[in-house]
Amino acid sequence: MANHKLNPNTWVDKYSDYLYNYTIVRVNDKEIAEDLVQETFFAGLKSLKNFKGEASERTWLIAILKRKIIDYYRKINSKKGKAEVRMNYNSDESEGDWLEEQVADIDDLNAESKIENTELGLAILNCIEKLPEKQALIFKRKTIEGFDTEAICNEFDITASNLWVIIHRARTAMADCLEKNWFN
Repeated sequence: MANHKLNPNTWVDKYSDYLYNYTIVRVNDKEIAEDLVQETFFAGLKSLKNFKGEASERTWLIAILKRKIIDYYRKINSKKGKAEVRMNYNSDESEGDWLEEQVADIDDLNAESKIENTELGLAILNCIEKLPEKQALIFKRKTIEGFDTEAICNEFDITASNLWVIIHRARTAMADCLEKNWFN
């Protein structure tokens, strides 16, 4: 496995647009998206010592950002009296992606959270199994395994536009499935 390096001096130039675009789609609020990206860079700086070089710099920052987005929604949901949700997915074969937690939140590790992580991980895997086969494979390649768009398009002989339609449909189906099977 490649040993990737971090260069925080280039993060804003190299990744801010990508991270912002990733976030705005998920939170639909310009100011919150900007804040979450800024918090991601700050958390990355604080967690430099935790970087093991197993993932690319961008993948590592995205993992941090995803935790920030999850925390944002958990905070909103806890204010509404809903259950706390923490997502965690690890696999020996892949780094994971939006489902993984590469940067641990030490203040939040307790027995109840660990049980929720396990239950949610199983619910996520169950929902992935309900997707059509091709959609599930593409979703896993892009979202969990972190394959780049070109590699997936070549593997499945599809266009980038088609890939994003498939990913969007998979995410929508996953959200619906989790809404029915996890949040209720």
